Amino acid sequence: MRFDAFGGPEVLHVVDVEEPHPGPGQIRVAVRAASVNPIDWKVRSGMLGGELPIVPGADVAGVVDEVGEGVEDVIPGDEVFGFAVGGGAAEHTLLEDYAHKPAGMTWEEAGALPVAVETATRVLDALGVRDGDTVLINGAAGGVGLAAVQLARARGARVIATASEGNHAFLRELGAEPTTYGEGMVERVRALAPDGVDRALDTAGRGALPDLIELTGTPDHVITIADFQAAPGLGVRLSTGGDRAVHGLRDAAQLFEAGRFSMPVAATFPFDQAAEAHRLSESGHVRGKLVLTP
Repeated sequence: MRFDAFGGPEVLHVVDVEEPHPGPGQIRVAVRAASVNPIDWKVRSGMLGGELPIVPGADVAGVVDEVGEGVEDVIPGDEVFGFAVGGGAAEHTLLEDYAHKPAGMTWEEAGALPVAVETATRVLDALGVRDGDTVLINGAAGGVGLAAVQLARARGARVIATASEGNHAFLRELGAEPTTYGEGMVERVRALAPDGVDRALDTAGRGALPDLIELTGTPDHVITIADFQAAPGLGVRLSTGGDRAVHGLRDAAQLFEAGRFSMPVAATFPFDQAAEAHRLSESGHVRGKLVLTP
């Protein structure tokens, strides 16, 4: 699946290209599932630039079928999930950062994990979330938010999560205390946590940063992955990448095996319907992840 020009979902199309082969430290997988993240349609639309043509997709899960020089932790036939090098929406792709897929995890679940889990882990690490903290996650029903809720709970933190009311019951099942976002959020959160919150993560980018600063008492205890425009002026850290918290993939796999982690798959699409998956992702009303299968 590729696009040769920036634009709407209709620029996505299926093409035949030469098969990739792994270099040192890389593996190749036969892709079983790849997921769609907001970054994919932001790049496709031209918002973030990039050198064309582009195969979208960072998330991938598949079966190892070639191993590059120096790789010793997997062999052909192993099932893994991780970050695609050069795009995951393909029959074969290369990986450098990956983890073994738990036997009980479906391909769709595994393909939905990498970006959400790594991002949530990276931000929770940067915030220093630990046992006994009260953490507010704004926009908790998307992939990163759901991963952050569960990973924060695994660290022993209390989690207050904002989402639309239709997602509250599900968030309670994950151990969070849900409330709604928008006007009056400060009062609603303070009703749940009269002493305030220790740390806050914004995944939604809907103008919530001033409220999160008020609730934590300082911009130093707030990180956003979505509010690119407001964060610098408010002194809030913006986390968009950097050194990957690859250990988060292994942590999530272990929690899954212990029955303490899950990632809902909202819908699955074949590659030739990737445009529809992008349209749905752009709507911003998806619980969990959208997955493509070859």
